[in-house]
Amino acid sequence: MTNSSKLAALKGDLPADIWRAATPNYLEEPRGRWQGKAAAVLAPRSTEEVAVAVRACAAHGVAVIPYGGGTGLVGGQLSESFDHGVILSMERMRGIRAMDEDGRSLTVEAGVILADIHATAQKAGLLFPLSLASQGSARIGGLLATNAGGVNVLRYGNARDLVLGIEAVMPDGSIYHGLSPLRKNNTGYDLRHLLIGSEGTLGVITAASLRLFPEPAAQGAALMAVSDPHAALSLLRMAQDQVGEALSAFELMHRQGFDFLAEVGPDLRQPFDEIPDWSVLIDLGCGAGQDPAALLERLFADAFEAGLVSDGVIAQSMAQRDDFWALRENIPEANRRIGAVSSHDISLPVGLVPQFIDTIPAHMAQIGDFRHNCFGHMGDGNLHYNIFPVSGKTRADHVTQRDEIKRVMHDLVHQMGGSVSAEHGIGRLKVDDLERYGDPAKLAAMRAIKMALDPQGIMNPGAVLRANGG
Repeated sequence: MTNSSKLAALKGDLPADIWRAATPNYLEEPRGRWQGKAAAVLAPRSTEEVAVAVRACAAHGVAVIPYGGGTGLVGGQLSESFDHGVILSMERMRGIRAMDEDGRSLTVEAGVILADIHATAQKAGLLFPLSLASQGSARIGGLLATNAGGVNVLRYGNARDLVLGIEAVMPDGSIYHGLSPLRKNNTGYDLRHLLIGSEGTLGVITAASLRLFPEPAAQGAALMAVSDPHAALSLLRMAQDQVGEALSAFELMHRQGFDFLAEVGPDLRQPFDEIPDWSVLIDLGCGAGQDPAALLERLFADAFEAGLVSDGVIAQSMAQRDDFWALRENIPEANRRIGAVSSHDISLPVGLVPQFIDTIPAHMAQIGDFRHNCFGHMGDGNLHYNIFPVSGKTRADHVTQRDEIKRVMHDLVHQMGGSVSAEHGIGRLKVDDLERYGDPAKLAAMRAIKMALDPQGIMNPGAVLRANGG
């Protein structure tokens, strides 16, 4: 059958109201670097309709590209080559299925937006701690498919650590009923963790049972100026020793991010009279009887005496805390407006983060003259290290250097025992990187799993692994 006849047959096997045109909003990604292709969009309303759709695609040999909120940064939600495939959007599956306050779990469908999960948990006096800049549009199915990280990994872990069970449609259209909220369920292979982080290549997550936590009795934040990343690492250790599990986030920021905000916006209040070269944002979530401001004041005093910090601002209200976080969370938007030559989501052993930051500028200087913006989750070793053109130039002036920049950056990360994809996933952007740096035994096992579960290769072909499995 031709591709057009396959699609015609597929359309005839599906409920009429789930078939939609592949409009441009489904074919774009946040950084504007790739343009996707698809023959149509399927928007099912239930797990059963997802199963019908996947089963029909399997029968007709039509590729399926799962789609959440479209916020992914590595091209996992779009394909540049499979114009005869279909996008499977979870946007209509927005049901809150169950809230178990005693068991502290929340069961939601894959299309629920992360901010709505936060609001639902908050109404019950509980917390779902996965937090990231795109939470107003990112959907939980996509976040689990990519094992998203965010700012609270230091305390609560990645997305996979926040999931008790999942429901998913497998590549043959069968439904995996794994939504049990059990804390202990040692009954063989854990398909939950296999599907989480698989980026839609092994199945489509349709619902999840999420772990909820007590809301902190009090929260606080501080911005502290440090001389360099080495001082930031020492400050992190001091904070962990002094406040323990109350430490929710520890974010490292270079002044270049603040300069970009001043240059292109958004226009936000700067907390320092003079922006330091390096600063950290420390966030606390305390139990009853603890005063986060007092804990932060003590930390600042001890760190100042030790020569680790030179200035600091402690939030005096939740509004001021939100202002601090607005600075951190809008750095990526300022980056986008400037236009990076090459962006990197990397992780390193926490103790080696300062050494990496010290080393990489000399490597980049051998390639050309650039501005560097390094920021990220110092507490878990995840850096967003991005390379920008100098003032007066654009990223288009450096297009021929992009691959070399990425190779040099990733080679050093690999040599230091790090990962070239910390929290964004592999998608299609980093398939070559996975093949270059991935452990051979792991890659062989991944290909075997892919072939066993998706022998036709219809599930998100070209993402994570090459479409031909090679």
